[in-house]
Amino acid sequence: MKNTIATDGQVQAFSETQIGEDLSDLICRVALRDRVAFDALYQLTSRKLFGVALRMLKDPGEAEDAIQDIYVRIWQKADHFRPGQAQPMSWLIAIARNLSIDRLRRRKPPAVPITDASDVADPAPGPEAMTAQSMQRQQLNRCLDKLSPRKAEAVTSAYVEGYSYQELADRFQMPLNTVRTWLRRSLLSLRECLKENSL
Repeated sequence: MKNTIATDGQVQAFSETQIGEDLSDLICRVALRDRVAFDALYQLTSRKLFGVALRMLKDPGEAEDAIQDIYVRIWQKADHFRPGQAQPMSWLIAIARNLSIDRLRRRKPPAVPITDASDVADPAPGPEAMTAQSMQRQQLNRCLDKLSPRKAEAVTSAYVEGYSYQELADRFQMPLNTVRTWLRRSLLSLRECLKENSL
């Protein structure tokens, strides 16, 4: 399968492998305020980043709004990208994910009429529930500390931050099946650890 990238006003065909290699170059050119490179980067990555935003926001309209903010941020932060230290697509996805999280945090529940306020139960957990939640978090953190740092990072990325198996395989530069095995065994270890701590 071939894709096209515009460079210096010309359209050239690139294989999928070449595209992966060229993303770093495009981001570096965007850091130099190269608008042609920025357009090419958008063409190559917008569908993927829109998918990330849509998966998190669950709203196509809001995801479309988010994608504009995401590329503004990429334009502003391109000079922070360090080739060789991060996979270019992972770096772009992190920006999309962080901006989507910011949008989720800004969402507010619908206002309740003041006349109905007395009938609304306080959703905040009581002191006993808060203590139990705190103890559970501490137990989980202790169990995560028993895993190797990379496995703990993989578990947190998959089950807290929402990374897919393929994204983790790219991030850790490991085969997809190895990442699946890592996560399955790590979850079993966590389950046993939590069971022991609850006895």
